[in-house]
Amino acid sequence: MTADTVEIEPGRVRGSYDNGIISFKGIPYGQSTAGPGRFMRPRKPQQWTGVRDALALGDQAPQLDRAIRPANAWIRDTTRSGENCLALNVYTPAVNDRGKRPVMVWLHGGGYTAGSGGATGLDGNNLARRGDVVVVTLNHRLNAFGYCHLVGAGGDTFADSGNAGMLDIVMALEWVRDNIGEFGGDAGNVTIFGQSGGGSKVAVLMTMSAAKGLFHRAIMQSSSSHLRLASAENADRAARQLMQELGADSADAIRGVAPDTLLASYKATVEANYGNDSFRPVVDGHWIRNHPFDLAAPDLASDIPLLIGSCETEKSFYDIVLDPEKRPLTMSQLQADVARFVGIDDEVARDLIADYGTRRDGASERDLYNYISSDHMYRRNAIEAAERKSKQGGAPAWLYEFTWKTPVLGGMLMTPHTLCIPFVFGNVEIAKEFVGVGPEQTELMGTVMDTWLAFVRTGNPNNPRLPHWQPYDAVDRTTMIFDNECAPAKDPKLEDRLKINSCPQFISDEQWSAAA
Repeated sequence: MTADTVEIEPGRVRGSYDNGIISFKGIPYGQSTAGPGRFMRPRKPQQWTGVRDALALGDQAPQLDRAIRPANAWIRDTTRSGENCLALNVYTPAVNDRGKRPVMVWLHGGGYTAGSGGATGLDGNNLARRGDVVVVTLNHRLNAFGYCHLVGAGGDTFADSGNAGMLDIVMALEWVRDNIGEFGGDAGNVTIFGQSGGGSKVAVLMTMSAAKGLFHRAIMQSSSSHLRLASAENADRAARQLMQELGADSADAIRGVAPDTLLASYKATVEANYGNDSFRPVVDGHWIRNHPFDLAAPDLASDIPLLIGSCETEKSFYDIVLDPEKRPLTMSQLQADVARFVGIDDEVARDLIADYGTRRDGASERDLYNYISSDHMYRRNAIEAAERKSKQGGAPAWLYEFTWKTPVLGGMLMTPHTLCIPFVFGNVEIAKEFVGVGPEQTELMGTVMDTWLAFVRTGNPNNPRLPHWQPYDAVDRTTMIFDNECAPAKDPKLEDRLKINSCPQFISDEQWSAAA
């Protein structure tokens, strides 16, 4: 059923009712980025006359196809893609009522390469209904379309190209500031939250002066790349290699290349650099002046409370699309995979595997790989960010870890990447092929939703469904464990933390250059 219309800056929009929530889908917050808009700073949408129906999702950003299985279909958007992708979706209990509801702006995962705010599992109806909040999801430019640092090859005309995707998000937040009041939201209480690449985007926004004042709380779920961004040198090198792949003699020449051709060349460029993808936000000295959580840099987010955490076996998510015959690993294969992934030699890998194995009787080689790689890529970075945030003073950080294990696929996924999302959005039923449906899921979903909603309202996640939770500090290292029994723990899995922290954490610019 269609809903009342809302007047926003470009014109009037009409949404639809769904069980007490009004949704508005595909609202443009920027113009098309095709043609002259490619690689450029986003432009505000043009005015329209009459009433625009906001009943269908907008295009997702151009991206490479990803495998879809029943267990991950809930997080995949199957709508068409295109460069006219700067659109957002709003889910609200009421409009035109001056409701002053907290606003939650979701930044989707998929790294800086893929993903969409329009996946079925990101429907904001249940979250908006339970919390009496306004939920916003959005799309923005990705991969080479959003993060191609062409200033070295093309001069000042392309000064914004390396961070165009982040500037899209800033414009979306400006749209929220200017218009969300008409949708019953409070522009003075905006939380940005995201998972995986979306969590990394949250971290980037926390270091961008252009985003200052556009949000007031931050949630980072299962982010792996929030401590290091692309350097200008590596981003420039990647952009030039992309031009060579395309046979282009100037930066301007690739603005008219067909999207599929640009995507194919982007893929080839990354593969030629052994998987190193510098098509991501770049520390360009203007829009982004430093890496997030840099203790030596100005802290633009000192007043922003942070909720941050990870899942225990993030990497097991990728077993969904793994050939079942390739899932079992021999010990020699495990050692080689751990050595390569963590960046250590074979002897250190053997020691690391043996150490983790002593605390996990009966774990298979594949399980051990998922425990170790998840700690290396996700948990250690969440802990490090929480520690740095705590050391900066100001608003607190709250650290969590999901350890609840999904029973689907015989339990092989344990606690995989993206597990937190259905529980946060209240969409366990939509993601039932991934998390299952039953009393355990319903109970945990209620606890997680109320925790996120408490944080959104007050900057403090404590609520009646949880035992008391203290902010993170480097002494107690208090971490909330989300499981069938939720409880805070002081420095959980200490031995794992110390062991994985003895291994390298970052790929340095010098290592990247040597690999390239």
